[in-house]
Amino acid sequence: MFEDVKAEVARANRILAEMGLSSGAVAGHGHVSMRVPGTADRFVVKGRGFGIDVLAKSDPEGMIVCDLDGFTKEGPAGATPCFEVKMHSCIYKAHPNVQCIAHTHARFCAVMSVLQEPLVPMCQEGIAMVRRPLPVYPHVAPVITDEEGSEVARLLGDSRAILLEGHGATTTGATLEEAVMTMLNLEEQAKMNWYACVAAGPNHRRIPDENVAELSNLQTVRQQPHLADLLAGERERGPGGIWAWMTERVG
Repeated sequence: MFEDVKAEVARANRILAEMGLSSGAVAGHGHVSMRVPGTADRFVVKGRGFGIDVLAKSDPEGMIVCDLDGFTKEGPAGATPCFEVKMHSCIYKAHPNVQCIAHTHARFCAVMSVLQEPLVPMCQEGIAMVRRPLPVYPHVAPVITDEEGSEVARLLGDSRAILLEGHGATTTGATLEEAVMTMLNLEEQAKMNWYACVAAGPNHRRIPDENVAELSNLQTVRQQPHLADLLAGERERGPGGIWAWMTERVG
């Protein structure tokens, strides 16, 4: 079981790099983790301390098994979990519903958090997530202590994402796909917010709330006369197209 989770987490780390969220100057920054199914207090997270320590080179052998206090329970000799393992352990401890976590030094998230400009709906991708202001952890330093990790977990609340001032963002999900795609969509919203600030200033227009609400029920697609019969027998969808494509690319 642990080996399967290690493989999935390593792949998710590579996908972050493939998506451009951990590349260039931040190629070695960021980490994904996942609870081990069937265990009460174990999760797998990216390790560090390797000769080439970048997300694009993540492999199952470089993943670390930790407990909910952030202590290493299994891993290769000489390696440690990511320095910010407390961010993962404290979120898992405080939020039993969270199964997976992704953290990156997402560039647009970082700059918008420093400008203290709340992210507002500017495109479809991730629109529901920024309908209300996201929580912000007001520190740029790495999250390395119990107190810091617990504060991130507290501020996260029932949100799926939290911004870290000048540091990036952390996202959560029921699956690795959800945690990573939430990060991708959050950075897309941050980028669009930055473009709007540059083009029109901080008081730029946003997508009105009533228009955001129009996207809340896409089941209406199945009710359209020209599609209803065609979609009636459609099976439950598997992974989304982007996730499936990225999985194939890094696999």
